[in-house]
Amino acid sequence: MRLLLGLMWLLHWLPLPLLGRIGNAAGSLLYALMRERRRITLTNLGLCLPELSNAARARIARAHFRAYARSVLERAILWWAPESRLRRLIHVDPAVPTALAAQRPTIFLCPHFVCLETAGVAITMDGPACSIYSRQRNRIFDEALRRGRLRFTPDESNLMARDAGIKPIIRAMRGGRPFLMLPDMDFGRKESIFVPFFGIPAATLTAPARLAATTGGQVIPVVTRFLPDYRGWEVRFHPPWEDYPGDDIEAATRRMNAFIEERIREAPAEYFWSHKRFKTRPEGLPSVYDGR
Repeated sequence: MRLLLGLMWLLHWLPLPLLGRIGNAAGSLLYALMRERRRITLTNLGLCLPELSNAARARIARAHFRAYARSVLERAILWWAPESRLRRLIHVDPAVPTALAAQRPTIFLCPHFVCLETAGVAITMDGPACSIYSRQRNRIFDEALRRGRLRFTPDESNLMARDAGIKPIIRAMRGGRPFLMLPDMDFGRKESIFVPFFGIPAATLTAPARLAATTGGQVIPVVTRFLPDYRGWEVRFHPPWEDYPGDDIEAATRRMNAFIEERIREAPAEYFWSHKRFKTRPEGLPSVYDGR
């Protein structure tokens, strides 16, 4: 792992167009080799985008593998490049709403697009923020990941353990630190409800709605994209959701999924399709992943 991290450190010196092309080539190779992840990706695309042909979904799947591999290699720039270079490469639209987030507790809602790491960098270059952290199995990589995510906000309390519960998050939000939240993974039935995701019942966290209700906070969606021609990344902040969550947690959660669906249709290859988004199924429904 030290050798791999050393290689990543060397990669951050490369021009982004060259590094991006290396990532694309690696992704094409991984698409050929990683049969199980390829199968999961194609299964998800078949469920969510049934209106497309098999060939069209296969093209999206191949592009997704290239985008994901590229994002992993480009993380070297996010972790080690000077701030001046990052500010040239990360295009923030319209701007990090730091002043708006200081007015009341804030959730930056960041769906799982492959470039999501750039959102954390863009936000923390302008001010502190906190997020949930899952400890990695490899200690050396775990330390590198923590250093990378805490690069501009070195306070260890800004990375909270997933099993610590919700109270530390509420304290941080009420103390003026926005919470960068990744809302769209399948974490099982606990604290989730089944609401449609592209028309498929998906176990979906109610935490964004409940946190906003508990803290009186606002939800500001932030979506990441590759800029064309290897020019960097876009981090787009959408306006705060009005009247959210309201009185109906299920309706608020449906609203969140509908928003994510719209953003996925804008750049389908950049969404994290290789995750088992529908692993948890409503009672009585069979697995969509052949029981795996």
